[in-house]
Amino acid sequence: MILGGKFMDFRKAVLRDTGIIALGEAIGVAVMFGVFLLLGRFDRTVLLGGLCGATLAILNFLFMAINASIASERAVKQDVRGGQMLMQTSYIMRFVVIFLVLFILVKSGLCNPFAAVIPLLFTRPTITLAEFFRKPGERS
Repeated sequence: MILGGKFMDFRKAVLRDTGIIALGEAIGVAVMFGVFLLLGRFDRTVLLGGLCGATLAILNFLFMAINASIASERAVKQDVRGGQMLMQTSYIMRFVVIFLVLFILVKSGLCNPFAAVIPLLFTRPTITLAEFFRKPGERS
């Protein structure tokens, strides 16, 4: 595992990047809510769907970042195969969990399907914008 200062750097980087994703999700979901309001379709299911979808997107990113850091540490310790397996397993597990949670929320009628899925699409644009504004030489 990561020890000493490396752990603190890792934790700070993961929390900073996850905070950026959370901010992007908040902005994206607020815009999505505005669109639903303008269309006259905003209701409790849209609210819950947006909040649940954003939470899933943020947690997905957080677990991906943690696992990527652990995998890179394994690679540094010459366990490249172990790092690759960790990333593959993590990807599959995160995908399955997201699918199951969304399926249950939508089937139960608690969430609007579009409002629950759309926040998952905000992560990539948020990362792209964050990279655009990142200072030269700043590590992610």
